[in-house]
Amino acid sequence: MFQSTKNIDTAFRHIRAFSILFLLGCIGITCFTQYRSFVQLERNRNTIYILANGELLKACAVDRKDKLDVEIRHHVSEFHLYFFTLDPDEKIIDRNITKALYLADASAKAQYDNLKESGYYTSLISGNISQRIEIDSIEVNLDTKPFYFRCYAKEKLIRTTSILTRSLLTEGLIRDNLSQSDNNPHGFLIERWLILENKDLKTEPR
Repeated sequence: MFQSTKNIDTAFRHIRAFSILFLLGCIGITCFTQYRSFVQLERNRNTIYILANGELLKACAVDRKDKLDVEIRHHVSEFHLYFFTLDPDEKIIDRNITKALYLADASAKAQYDNLKESGYYTSLISGNISQRIEIDSIEVNLDTKPFYFRCYAKEKLIRTTSILTRSLLTEGLIRDNLSQSDNNPHGFLIERWLILENKDLKTEPR
């Protein structure tokens, strides 16, 4: 009789241990399935499909912070391209400067006013001089706000008989979180913009 009771108790323990293991296994599988479903759902939320010319294209969304330095460099580059790309035509100069001033504060307007008062733009028009800019690099510091940048570039003044190359070094701050618009697609604003260096490097005949 005691042996029979012992066998029943042992069998009950085995059944209880098996039931606990089975329950833990079900809980583990359920948790893993929910986790994988959550991960897949997040991936799907960040993925969109675009239909272009009959082709289905896949696009992935990323956090803006991951591409912040790229956006800032592009904003700074666009500003300098508009501000320093000039032709001997008053309408072209006004158009490019207007586009540049949408991307910066009054510090850029002050630089423009100084150049205008000194007769710089008049001399470009009267001398049939075109001005171009080649940006070498843009350094951005994202550690503190507003973000600091420094732009290294070269200016080329194209005359009828020669090309004058100048070194250009500027710096400024970037304020973010502005409303985006057609005139300012990134929603940044350049502040305290200064031209640190703008000196002649070489003159080449054409």
